[in-house]
This record gives sequence, structure tokens and C-alpha cells, in this order.
Amino acid sequence: MSEAESTRRRILVTSALPYANGPIHIGHLVEYIQTDVWVRFQRMRGAEIHFVCADDAHGTPVMLSAEREGVTPEELIERIGAEHQADFAAFDISFDNYHTTHSPENRECSERIYRALREGGHVVERTIPRLYDPEREMFLPDRYVRGECPRCGAPDQLGDSCEVCGATYETDELRNPVSVVSGGRPELRDSEQVFVRLADFDEVLRTWVGETFHPPGEAERRRVQPEIANKLDEWLSAGLEDWDISRNAPYFGFEIPDRPGKFFYVWLDAPIGYMASFLNLCGRVRAEGGELRFEDFWAVDSEAEVYHFIGKDIAYFHTLFWPACLHGGGFRKPSAVFCHGFLTVNGEKMSKRRGTFVQARTYADHLDSEYLRYYFACKLGDGIEDMDLNLDDFVARVNSDLVGKVVNIASRCARLLQGISEGRLADRLHDPALFERFAGARDTIAGFYETREYGRAMREVMALADLANRYIDEHKPWLAAREPAGKAEAHAVCSTGIELFRLLAGFLKPVVPATVAKAEAFLGVPPLAWSELATPLCAAGEHRLNRFEPLLTRVDPGRVDAMVEASRER
Repeated sequence: MSEAESTRRRILVTSALPYANGPIHIGHLVEYIQTDVWVRFQRMRGAEIHFVCADDAHGTPVMLSAEREGVTPEELIERIGAEHQADFAAFDISFDNYHTTHSPENRECSERIYRALREGGHVVERTIPRLYDPEREMFLPDRYVRGECPRCGAPDQLGDSCEVCGATYETDELRNPVSVVSGGRPELRDSEQVFVRLADFDEVLRTWVGETFHPPGEAERRRVQPEIANKLDEWLSAGLEDWDISRNAPYFGFEIPDRPGKFFYVWLDAPIGYMASFLNLCGRVRAEGGELRFEDFWAVDSEAEVYHFIGKDIAYFHTLFWPACLHGGGFRKPSAVFCHGFLTVNGEKMSKRRGTFVQARTYADHLDSEYLRYYFACKLGDGIEDMDLNLDDFVARVNSDLVGKVVNIASRCARLLQGISEGRLADRLHDPALFERFAGARDTIAGFYETREYGRAMREVMALADLANRYIDEHKPWLAAREPAGKAEAHAVCSTGIELFRLLAGFLKPVVPATVAKAEAFLGVPPLAWSELATPLCAAGEHRLNRFEPLLTRVDPGRVDAMVEASRER
């Protein structure tokens, strides 16, 4: 057993909160699958790990969507939340708790952090100009104003950034602005707003970003990836400006305790939703007679590990605003923040016109979630590069690797063993050295999972699967089994093939858990644990397999085409 396995780690893991204003799509699933694979791997190694998430439920878009649908915001977010959880369940995302930012726990945590920031002298008020829609009698968020870019003049650009030239700017700099809400021309009005003085945390943030930490039993780690560290250095060198954390009524969210008519900006209470979801989980565990203490994971002196998996587009909020708020609020900062890139399909941005903007529900209606989990794992590394879902390669790789290599080992050996020994394994390994070679890859593959280099882990596993198939082909147990004198060798070869398959199944369990659950049932073993993989079944004496049932079918290209067609915008 390695040092990493002998030390029980206490870990809290989060994925970014999906916004409660629309469905989950396959681009979102990159992150949730990436996180879930890491969490399932840590569970296999015996860590105490808690995986929490929540719907990001506040903000003007939610309020306006509810208005368009003729429902209350609370009714909208309840429906969207149920849809999100159903989609995540369809892809085996194994949250320990899924909550909402519109909750008593989130109000409690948000107000606690705000009061600590205010009492620490980090909150100031300023009057600033804001665009106002006189027809709707409301101040407009950045994304609810469009106009001409003040830099390049491109028409119909967002209120804070240009999609043509990439410039960022203040909303009041936009030329010929138009309200997205009413279609009218907004006007500038002075508004008193609440700010957090981020510059107060400059040294704290520099120290946190530059630090390394040492997870129990693992190598030293950086808080953020090198690409993010470079961006943080740019932002810090440019100087941190005050951060506006308030929005004017009407707004769906939490009213700021000492500022009537002002509400916490969604990016203030959204990350706090991580804490709130965990607080809710602690309450559930206590109600069920268990013990899980919020302070053990969030206190300043906590020795537990806290990790956030996010997209690179929200790194600014999670590596500047969030650790500053935690520090100012009297809580510990994250152990690390892991960023990933975006998803393209067939080398291009996802498109409704081309049918490549695929919702999670549409995918699940046509294809097995295990296919996508495996394909994403093959593509994911520890960097922030974008990844591509090439649909032809998707079909070929899943069929070749999972079905043609891994499942094929169990299928061919199980049939022969049924005829030779009624499914009983031999009491010895035919090739102990080959088994040891497979078992010896355990720490290498574990290292790849730990550092989120799933693509390297999958290549290692498939190289082993090739070895196993080559071993079976070379010894041809189907020929040996025809002769009475050859049955013993055929029995030993097929039994060894099953032992190798069990190891491969264990290595793949974080990625394709449903397929491996079927494999565990066939093998007649309890849930596979990482520390037990190196012990062959024959070591426990006579072992009998259960009836073999197909573990995974091939991807049907016709179903992929049907999914694309169902996703195409009419």
C-alpha cells in the first residue's frame, strides 16, 4: 500500500454552480465529469471526501425569465433545479449534496462574511453612474445593455465586452446603448453602491497564489495552474480596484442587511453557495445521527483540503474575489482552484444551427452517458486548453477501447470458463509476471488521476488492455480447451485473463462507474477498492464468476446522427 493510500485525507470538493436560468449542456458536463472522476478516485482510495454543488439562483436574468414565464422566481428556480439534478443523475455525477443559493444557509453565510468585511474596514460606499431603463424603472446589469463597441465600433455588443475586438469597458462607455429589457434607450443615473476594497488583500492574494501545499501522501502542489498564476500576476500588477458587491432593486437575491433596497450582487453570494451547500450537508448528516462539522473544513486553521473545479472564464472571481472574501470573512482559503478549458464540437464552437449545441437531456435520450464520460477523460489533462469532441473519433474510440479492448477480455474469457469449469477460476495465475506488471501500474495510474491527467491514465490503461488481449491471442485457450490435455492450461489462461480484466475495471471505475458496477456483479466481488486491486481473486481460493451479461454495447453512429438532428435549431 502506498503512502497516499495509508493516509486518510479529509477533502471537500466543489464544481462551479450552474445558473438557474436554463438547461445543462454537454459543454457544462466537461467540468462535472472532470470533478466526478477525481472524487470517485479519491473514494476508491479511502478518503473522507464530500462533493457539493448548488444552483446559482440569484440575479436579474432569473427575475426576468420568471416574469416572462408568468411564475415567481422561486417557482422557476425550483423547476430548473429539479431539471439540473435529473440531468446530473443521468451522467452519474455523484454529488453528496446539491442545494441552491436561495437558501437560509446561504443567507446566513453571506451576511456573516459581509459583516466581517464591513467590521474589518474593507467595505466602502460610493456614488457612481449606472444605466437606468426609465420604461421598466430599473437599473440594468451589464449584460442587459447592448450597443456599439467604444473601441472598434462593432454594433450590437455586450455592455461590458466586445465579441469582435475583445475589448472590455464600463457599461456607460457603450455607444448608442439599448436596453435589452425594453428596447428603449437607457439613461445614466447616479446610484449609491457598496464596494469591497480588494486592494486591502493584495499581499494576502500574492502570498496565497505563490504558496505550495502538501496533500497527505502526495507530492507538493501549486494553488493554481501556471497559466492562471500568470494571469493573476498581471491582474495584481495592474492594481486591484474596488469591487461593487451591490445591485439595486428590483433584483432577485438577498437584501444587504444594513442597506435597504440594495441586494448582494450574484457573484458575492454564488461562491458562498459552496459553503452553504456544505453547511446544509452537515445538517443532514447530524439529522441522520452522524457527525460532520462545518468548522473542520472552513475554519482558518483547518487541516482539511478544499478544492474548486471551474471553467477558465471565471478564474478571476475564484482566485481574486473569493479568497479575498474568505480571508476578510474569517475563513480559510481554498487548497487549490483547478481550471479547465472550453468544449468545441467537430473543431468549432457549439452551434444550434449545426446541431452541435447538445443539451445533456438530448444526449441522454440518445446515447449512454458512459461513452461521454470516457471520451472526455481521454481528452482531459491538467491544463486549461480547450478540448474538442470530434463525433467520428468519439464513435471510433469508444468502440475500439471500451468495447473492443476491455469488455472483449471479459466476454471471451467468461464464455470459455463457463464451458471448462462452470465459471470457476483456476487456483493459480498462468502468468504471475504479467499480473504483477498490471498491478505495478497502479501507482502510476493513481498519480495521473490525482493530478487530473486523465488522458494519460486512459492511455496507460488501454496499453495494458492491448497486452491482455495479446496474451490471450498468443495462448489461444479456445484451441487448447478442445483437447482434454489442454483444458488445464486453457482454464489457467482464461482465469488470468479475468484477473487482468478485474484490474482494468478497477483502473477505469472512476470514469465509467456504471459499466464497472456491472463488471463487479459479473466478477462476484464487492465494490473495487484501489488498495485491494493488486490481490488476485485466486488468492482467496476457489472463486466462481456469475453469469456474464453484456457490459457495454457499441456506439451506434445512427444514434449520434439522431442526437445531432434533435439538437438542430429549426
